[in-house]
Amino acid sequence: MKKGLFVSLAVVVIITLLLSACGGGKVAESKLERVSNPDVPAADLEQLVAGNTAFAFDLYQAVNSSDGNLVYSPFSISLAFAMTYAGARGATASQMSDVLNYTLPEDQFHPAFNALDLDLANRPEQAANVDEDERFELSIANALWGQEDWPFLPEFLDLLAANYGAGMRLVDFENAPESARRQINDWVSDQTKKRIKDIIPPGLLDPSTRLVLANAIYFKATWEHEFDPNETSDEPFYLLNGETVSVEMMGMETGETYAYAAGDGWQAIALPYKGGLTDMVIIVPDAGNFEAFESTLTAERYNEILAALEPQEVILSMPKFTFETQYGLSDTLIQMGISDAFDPALADFSGMDGQRILYIGDALHKAFIAVDEKGTEAAAATIIIMMAGAMMPEGVVLTIDRPFFFAIRDVPTGTVLFMGRMVDPR
Repeated sequence: MKKGLFVSLAVVVIITLLLSACGGGKVAESKLERVSNPDVPAADLEQLVAGNTAFAFDLYQAVNSSDGNLVYSPFSISLAFAMTYAGARGATASQMSDVLNYTLPEDQFHPAFNALDLDLANRPEQAANVDEDERFELSIANALWGQEDWPFLPEFLDLLAANYGAGMRLVDFENAPESARRQINDWVSDQTKKRIKDIIPPGLLDPSTRLVLANAIYFKATWEHEFDPNETSDEPFYLLNGETVSVEMMGMETGETYAYAAGDGWQAIALPYKGGLTDMVIIVPDAGNFEAFESTLTAERYNEILAALEPQEVILSMPKFTFETQYGLSDTLIQMGISDAFDPALADFSGMDGQRILYIGDALHKAFIAVDEKGTEAAAATIIIMMAGAMMPEGVVLTIDRPFFFAIRDVPTGTVLFMGRMVDPR
């Protein structure tokens, strides 16, 4: 970057800080349009997708300990954190890239995410030989809500605008956090066609909130081979604890050609949606083998299973289901290795505002899925809440919160006048 540009950016930041200190002015918002046709090598896209897939399965192993159904959008989580990563520096950025498997250099990473996001958004129009009313839907949206008068760096806002299409909406978290919460929840609900509601609960945003980054994703598609509702009937489903329950089981009288494979202790099938550009991969461990198989389910094994799929006639039966799940991602990601980002004393998001004052106060994810005879509907959203911690003083921080020794001395001679220890200050 040229020296003159550095000077210009510095002037903008200084002016913004001065205006903020005076109680007036407004945050500099990016005037850049999103780069609509990024020139990204195919190898970069492949590397980005491989990293996102690796994180998807790493996260699965981290959250699968809880009982019950599980659904999440690893793409939504990766994308929301990619926007946050744009402002991370130092050890905070290193931990995020390690855990999230962001392996590309930053100058290649964000354009690659832009290219991938835009490519996915074009999928519905790329579907061939599909009637308009059966064309699948896939929409992805990103947005920012920032505290008015907070000195966000222009280069940070420019990067998110150019690569993620994420514009900054100015709100007043300090004086009206509940109003901001309703705005964000309404945006998420609108972007997911009302499937994800109230993702941020009351009271979670407070006057120390400075920035909320959000991603929302919505998907709806029709099966290539639809199930006949007349063939749906109540059938047994065997739970892991040995119980048997009755469920609505969709079935087919005759076989259809699917990509199918069977291995040691498992079967797998890929169910295509109309248009041939998306499918649902289902992996079914043998009875009694679920826990053992799940513990070994990695991105590598998943890719091996995909490679084994071959066309075969299959008479398929599977249950209808609808459910949603919601996660607080903070504890999980801290356990996975992203610790500094959530620590007010250690977080370095100086790439957002030029200060080491912001940290991730919370990270939320909510997802929905419905599968029936017609097809699949799924939606998800990820919210990352940046809070302002206390301004850290420069220099060493010493907190004497444990027993200590002391000496009172004469400095010119070094004579120890008093000495002792303090082990209990009560």
